[in-house]
Amino acid sequence: MTTGKSKLSNQLVQLGRGEDMSGRSVNLPIHISSTMLFDTLSAFEEARDARYQHGTLYYGRYGNPASFELEKMMATLEGGYGCIAVSSGLAAVTIALTGFLEAGDHLLVADNVYEPTRSFCNNVLARYGVEVTYFDPNIGAGVAAEFRKNTKALMFEAPGSGTFEVPDIPAITSAATANGIVSVLDGTWATPAFCQPLKLGVDVVVHSGSKYIGGHADCMIGFIVANEAQYLTMRKSAIAFGEKPGAQEVFLALRGLRTLAVRMSAAEQAGLTIARWLERQPAVLKILHPAFPDCPGNDYWQRDFSGAAGLFSVIIKPCSDANLQTFIDSLQMFHVGVSWGGFESLVLPVSPNRTVTPWTHEGRVVRFNIGLENTDSLIEDLSQALSHLD
Repeated sequence: MTTGKSKLSNQLVQLGRGEDMSGRSVNLPIHISSTMLFDTLSAFEEARDARYQHGTLYYGRYGNPASFELEKMMATLEGGYGCIAVSSGLAAVTIALTGFLEAGDHLLVADNVYEPTRSFCNNVLARYGVEVTYFDPNIGAGVAAEFRKNTKALMFEAPGSGTFEVPDIPAITSAATANGIVSVLDGTWATPAFCQPLKLGVDVVVHSGSKYIGGHADCMIGFIVANEAQYLTMRKSAIAFGEKPGAQEVFLALRGLRTLAVRMSAAEQAGLTIARWLERQPAVLKILHPAFPDCPGNDYWQRDFSGAAGLFSVIIKPCSDANLQTFIDSLQMFHVGVSWGGFESLVLPVSPNRTVTPWTHEGRVVRFNIGLENTDSLIEDLSQALSHLD
């Protein structure tokens, strides 16, 4: 019997390899292309007129056989109508938002979004006449009270960046849809392996493929996956900005997707093992992890997600900047880095930035990405580092 997880594993191996693989390499080659050649003017004009259709070979910036396979694979995994690959996760966010907004429009943004998303909204969209306000990510259907006559789009994450609250996705999207508002969700944390937000009513899902999808800390790529109603708008927006990932990034993302299911399973188990150990340590006040019962929205996580990533935060007891630095610098297996989702374990202090939901927790927030190292070794390293906080 084919279960959801076994179907995913099959798709990750079989999709994105082209139609005819007989006698071919297991992997699609790196496809480098700019100019496409046509034998006749009429053939060129036919391609030009169909250039926004997925799969049309017209000019390299519009896509090539390898990027089309990757986009088709991501769309299938997410249950979307179509996907557009771009140069980074932030590019996916900015292109998705600008595709729906113009001067005089109002954008609603969850108060726990990725800091560069907040910066783009405050410093770029606002400069071009888009009004941006923030809402409590735990408000659920109550978000409807924040809508205005000029509200055009809503941006949120599941879970929230750094603090990992899980929103009621169907309640928020239902309210948005009922009012003609487009919903955009950053689904990077869960990947399609653990959640398909489009099936929960979201219009557009964005991903930083540099995280778990690439999986090896070497790939800068982003994805915009949309439903049928919004796909063409997203594709035209990306092309208008000249957005396209490099040929090597396409290759690396296809490679990373092959092992996504087994890496996400490993990340979940390792992450929970480390988080549960940390919960018992005297220096730790609280674990910020969607799978923990006291995490805001844990019931929504149980309903809408099939697993948990290996990225979470902890709140440690109040300490000086010097003590926090000593703790982090004494770690040997965790290195400081702003990304996550690769095979290596990472640590990073977090300072939650809020507009409407003040962060009132005492203590210092530290984010961990649990990699593929031996968990006993990671625990041993954490134990010696935590001793500096006693």
